[in-house]
Amino acid sequence: MKKGGAWRPQLMKDIMVMSKSRARPPLKRPTWIIALVCIVCVFLVSAYFYPPQSSTTCYLFSSPNCAGMFGRTPPSPVRELTDDETASAVVVKEILKTPPLQSKNPKIAFMFLTPGTLPFEELWENFFQGHEDKFSVYVHASKQQPIHVSRYFVDRDIHSEQMPLIINNQVVWGKFSMVEAEKRLLANALLDPDNQHFVLLSDSCVPLHSFDYVYNYLMYTNVSFIDCFVDPGPHGTGRYSEHMMPEVEKSDFRKGSQWFTMKRQHAIVMMADSLYYTKFKLHCRPNMEGRNCYSDEHYLPTFFRMKDPGGLANWSVTFVDWSEGKWHPRAFRTQDVTYDLLRNITSIADSTHVTSDEKKTLLSTPCMWNGMKRPCFLFARKFYPETLGKLMHLFSNYTKV
Repeated sequence: MKKGGAWRPQLMKDIMVMSKSRARPPLKRPTWIIALVCIVCVFLVSAYFYPPQSSTTCYLFSSPNCAGMFGRTPPSPVRELTDDETASAVVVKEILKTPPLQSKNPKIAFMFLTPGTLPFEELWENFFQGHEDKFSVYVHASKQQPIHVSRYFVDRDIHSEQMPLIINNQVVWGKFSMVEAEKRLLANALLDPDNQHFVLLSDSCVPLHSFDYVYNYLMYTNVSFIDCFVDPGPHGTGRYSEHMMPEVEKSDFRKGSQWFTMKRQHAIVMMADSLYYTKFKLHCRPNMEGRNCYSDEHYLPTFFRMKDPGGLANWSVTFVDWSEGKWHPRAFRTQDVTYDLLRNITSIADSTHVTSDEKKTLLSTPCMWNGMKRPCFLFARKFYPETLGKLMHLFSNYTKV
């Protein structure tokens, strides 16, 4: 018992020592945690007001600027359309979604805009010969009654309602009367339901390929070959007038060549348009507000870029050489016309423009036909009348395809 009694006091002593070793000092306030929380808060606020510079941080933090980093910009306020804009949108949409009537004999309408006699009628006769059921001809002369030498052009003159008996349609270069003449040509050509594609040509235009090649090129693609590009310089966007607002904003304004080809749906759309037609007639004129605006270079590119951008090829199939940098394109003389010149033009497969600003930027895009890169041009201008003999001599060789 003595031995056992001595053991119990020792056990109690050990328990007390162990209890004292487990005791914890009083907890102190974790100031370092508070400091860390403050730093994180400051960082989050900064990330919100100062946009993150990488997509990784956008995954971690929400910021109004992150949307733009992934191609999603906040939608801009939608402007309420005017009554005229709404009516125009409805009409254009209905026309574009309604396929034109199928013709058993689809034709191309060749529409010539000329001051008077066409110097290349004999060349065009060679081009048309043997394909009488696949084309129509329309001639709009502005200064004098043409003297026709080809059977394909006889009795094909059209007149303005103001001058029904004489050929004097008062078309002046650079003025809106050019657009009025284009519309008059289209209206007459649309009267024939077989005309499915419409080509605007000048008196100085010549064909570059055989008729079959041109016919297949135009009839088997579902776009209009309307030239359309952005020129930020004084001869492009610099011609824009704010009086065109709200229907035509500056960002919508486009430039392009006057010489187009157009599918039937687009020709009908142009006939139906009065709103944008009037805007350009009133506010895109020479010597207006200190600038020279030429509607024949801007109306169609702007209008169709707004209404049916996917329906445009964005280049013209008529070649013009602007390399001299003058107000008018280069005009070819007899000594200029060679087989190599014509073949070189027919091999061009990129559409190019040079902007009119100080940078003189070269804009180049491939000519894509039904998803394939093809030569751009079917016709060419400007050729002097004196070149007819040379062109007739070369015609069968350079138009083999």
